Parts: sequence; C-alpha cells; structure tokens
Amino acid sequence: MTRLRHSRAVAATALVSVAALLVGCASKPASKSPSSANARPGAYYKDDGPAASIPGDLDQIPDAQPRDEPLHRFANRPYNVFGVDYKPLTSLTTLRQRGIASWYGRKFHGQKTAIGEVYDMFAMTAAHPTAPLPCFARVTHTRSGKTVIVRINDRGPFHAGRIVDLSYAAAHRLGIAQGGSGEVELELLQPPFSASTVSALASTLPIPIPAVVPVTPQEQPPLQPNSQREYFVQLGAFGNFANAQAFQQHMGTELSILPRVQQINSLYRVRLGPYPTLESATEARDRAQSVLSITLSITSSPDR
Repeated sequence: MTRLRHSRAVAATALVSVAALLVGCASKPASKSPSSANARPGAYYKDDGPAASIPGDLDQIPDAQPRDEPLHRFANRPYNVFGVDYKPLTSLTTLRQRGIASWYGRKFHGQKTAIGEVYDMFAMTAAHPTAPLPCFARVTHTRSGKTVIVRINDRGPFHAGRIVDLSYAAAHRLGIAQGGSGEVELELLQPPFSASTVSALASTLPIPIPAVVPVTPQEQPPLQPNSQREYFVQLGAFGNFANAQAFQQHMGTELSILPRVQQINSLYRVRLGPYPTLESATEARDRAQSVLSITLSITSSPDR
C-alpha cells in the first residue's frame, strides 16, 4: 500500500498503498506499512487480518483482467522507506521473481493505494515495491501450483525477504491466506492484451527463477548529542508529496501517532519528531522499532 504499503507495506500495498500505499502494502509505503508479528516472519501484518464477514463466493472472485493502462504520473518515482532506496520501473518490462508473498486485509481496507485508488481486500490486486504502477502480474504458489492474475496498484511490502503483498482475495485463491504467507513466483504481464492472450494467461506457468535476496538497510554512524540540534526518527523519503502523505497516514495507523511530512531540498521526508535531545529521539525510535519490527535511523538538523 501508498505501502507504501506491511512494509503494502507500505509502505499498504507503494504501498508501493504508495506505498505500497507507497505505500505500501502502502505497500504499507500503496502504499501499506511494513509491520509484522515477530513470531510469524512473512505473515500478514501485525493487528491486521481477514474481515469479520467474509463473502461466501470468495473462491469465485475472478482474476484481474489485463488491459492497456497508462502508468501513473507520480507513483513510479524513486523513494526511500526505512533507510532502503527503491527505484521503481518506469516502463512495462520483463520482471520475474521468486520469494515470499504476504497479504494485507481489514486494517487497510478502504484506504488509498499508491495511485490514489481505494484498497479493496476482496479485489484481485497486489502491492509491489518497484513494479511500474499500475500493471498486471501472474502469481503462482510454488507448492500447490495455483495461479492468479492480479493488478498491482500499490507499494509494499517493505520487509526483507518479501516480494509482494497480495489482497486477501488473491491470497485466499492461492491458498496462503490462512498461513499468512507462502513462496510464490511472480511475472509481470506484457501488453498488448487481446481476448485470446488474456484467456491463456492463467494457464501458463511462469518460468522458474532464482529466489530474491533480502535487502538489509545500511547502518548509519551514531549521532553525537548536541544541544543546538533537533532530532528526528526517519521513516521514509519521497519525491512526490502525495506518496509521502499516503505513507504518513499508514504510519499514523501503525504507530498511533501521526509523523510529519517535511520538504527538505527535493524530497518529502516522513519523520517522527522533532525531539530536543538524542536520548528522547532514541526512546521514540526504539518504541517505533518494537511496533514495526524493523531498523530505523535518527537524523538531526540545526534549530530553526
């Protein structure tokens, strides 16, 4: 979410719910946010889950129907979430991945995705951190061989080892909703789309490919206390205000405190703070890390 969205997430489904809203998964980040239960790595997001009332025809929800669509004007710009730089594809090109798929549900249902659409957990959609938005992809559960076609319209997940955040409907169709996650193969579908090619897509299995290597945020040197400085907990940085705002809302939901969006040079930064001392910023960072289960950094700036 503008997920940016889970991390889609995150950042729901950049997100990207950009996040991917961008979230972003966004994700959680569109985008969806990247939080998850420590005891269940790869599962759906902490405090998330299926709806209280599940449609009886969930197994009959059809695949997304691929069609030619223009790419979103803003949702495919580079961005940074939790210290990791993401550079989305800016054209519909070949992309094949194997890795862990998770899903996002009621916590993000009704929130905006990375491209501004409302996330529907019962639609066949997904969040991806770098796929061009919007686009279509075939996702196959490697164990069962079940396949779905989804429309990627969000950013996320922002969690090492995960490659895609699925809607609840897509996860249910693949058989991974109950367990929270599963290994999948993902392949972007290429236009033009005709009636004959669309009907053949679901029966064509993707080519086996290597697993995705998890990305770990780079460590930053520790900051030194300085009474003349203000301190912030950095959550994400975006080149577009709408993506940053979507990720801000997702983080507000996750952390129960709304972070700030501040433009610094050409980037819109989503940050907690300011805090008057390094100690208070460190406490805030540690609280946020315990909720999001991910490493965060502290930045500083002179008093204004």
